[in-house]
Amino acid sequence: MIVNERIVAYINSLDCGNSDIVNTIEKEAIETGVPIIRKEMGNLLKVLLSLKQPLRILEVGTAVGYSSILMSENMPENCHITTIENYEKRIPIAKENFKRAKKEDKITLIEGDATLVLKELEGSYDFIFMDAAKGQYINFLDDILRLLSPGGLLISDNILQEGEIVESHFTVARRDKTIHTRMREYVYTLTHHKDLITSIVPIGDGITLSVKRS
Repeated sequence: MIVNERIVAYINSLDCGNSDIVNTIEKEAIETGVPIIRKEMGNLLKVLLSLKQPLRILEVGTAVGYSSILMSENMPENCHITTIENYEKRIPIAKENFKRAKKEDKITLIEGDATLVLKELEGSYDFIFMDAAKGQYINFLDDILRLLSPGGLLISDNILQEGEIVESHFTVARRDKTIHTRMREYVYTLTHHKDLITSIVPIGDGITLSVKRS
C-alpha cells in the first residue's frame, strides 16, 4: 500500500456506495480473489466521468466487468463503452454480469489480446481506462495514443506497483524485473511525451492522468 492504511480506511468510510448490482459484483470479486479497482479509484472514476462527460469510452482489461458497469452507471446517457479482455475464464462471467446489470446495450466486450485488438480499432475515444497486464502498458501505448481523441483523457491504473517502482532495478526480485523496467519506461514516456499532459496521483496503487493536447 502506497498510502497510509488509516487514511485509506477513513476515506473509504465516507463512501456512499454504489448500486446494488455493483456492490454485489464487488463482493463476489473479492470473495473469489478477482482483482478489481479499489473503492477510492472507483470514486475518482465517477468524478472524472462527471467532469469529462465522454461519448466513447475504451477500457483495456475487463476482468469480471466491475469497472465497466460502474462507469456505465455514471456516464452520460448517450455514451458507450468498449472493453477488451483476453482471460477466457473471466469473459463469460463479465458477460453474465453485464446481463445482470442490464447494460448489454451500453457495453461492448471484445475478446482477445489487447495488443492485437487495439490495432484493429478505429475512430477515437475521449476516455480511456487502462487496467490490464501492467507489463504490457508500454506495448499498448502507440495504439492508445492513436485512438485517444485530442483533449481526451487516459487513465492508467496500478502504476506504482505497491511502491516497488521507486526501487532500484538491482533490488527488485528477478521475477519482477521485466514489469519493473517496463512500467518505469511507461510512466517516463507519459510524463515526457510531447502530446500529453500527465499527472501522477498516489491513490490506490498509483494512477496516471494524461490529457492529449488539442
